[in-house]
Amino acid sequence: MGDRVEFARMNGLGNKILIVDMRGRKDRVTPEAAIALNADPQTGFDQIMAIHDPKSEGTDAFIDILNCDGTKAQACGNGTRCVVQALAAETGRQTFTFQTVAGILNAREHEDGTISVDMGKPVFEWDRIPLSEDFHDTSRIELQIGPIDDPVLHSPSVLSMGNPHAVFWVDRDVMSFDLERFGPLLENHPIFPERANITLAEVTSPSSIRTRTWERGAGLTLACGSAACAAAVSAARTGRTGRTVTVDVASATPPGILTIEWRESDDRVVMTGPAEWEWSGTLDPATGMWSRDEAPLREAGSLGL
Repeated sequence: MGDRVEFARMNGLGNKILIVDMRGRKDRVTPEAAIALNADPQTGFDQIMAIHDPKSEGTDAFIDILNCDGTKAQACGNGTRCVVQALAAETGRQTFTFQTVAGILNAREHEDGTISVDMGKPVFEWDRIPLSEDFHDTSRIELQIGPIDDPVLHSPSVLSMGNPHAVFWVDRDVMSFDLERFGPLLENHPIFPERANITLAEVTSPSSIRTRTWERGAGLTLACGSAACAAAVSAARTGRTGRTVTVDVASATPPGILTIEWRESDDRVVMTGPAEWEWSGTLDPATGMWSRDEAPLREAGSLGL
């Protein structure tokens, strides 16, 4: 194997994911490698999901998550579904338990190919999201962009799904807003000391919402699973929907739907949706140098080990 490791290019509703197999190794995918991989149009990504040997008893792997700017991410729901599909094809198993810096994630591949991930419990306390100011009610905080008397976006719901999120409610098509301009301003607003994922959400029925997300450390993204969870939880928390909704991820290519259930029994959020295997190859986790397999010899979805 030398210095190279197996990797697969996958996507979850268009959210570009690189699955990198670091099992049996002590090193990690470096920020420099992540930046180099993202700079290449063929390997450009939203998140790297690096699979490491388990650190805790009862888990199947530790997942190290990197954004395309080389920074660490705490959670990635779409990427976790891709990891499940890859490992399910490799092992024949359907259920997995992963550890991330955000905690333990349980996941299952269903017979129809969709994958459910238990994303854990939402966090609403201002200092745990975290925010830089004390807000007693984080279902609606004072934050806006645009003129004071006619803001373009205002009063987001904020929470953590293992990573910080701000959900701005809009009453027209989420694609009609210039999120590419507003996103970086809001992501880096002083109210978010660890930056934040910025989502526009439109309620389309009592059981459905439509979202578009500027992702922390990745920018305008085709899809973001943890943001879909944050929007679904916030919709239920503010009385806009029930606790189970379908989320139409507006930017997804092809268009895609996630089902999000915020369970009343244990307060946990379960996300269900697809994952797609594209191609595989090998890469150097230190430099990001890579090569693509010449022929699709591996089963789709498998890392082939």
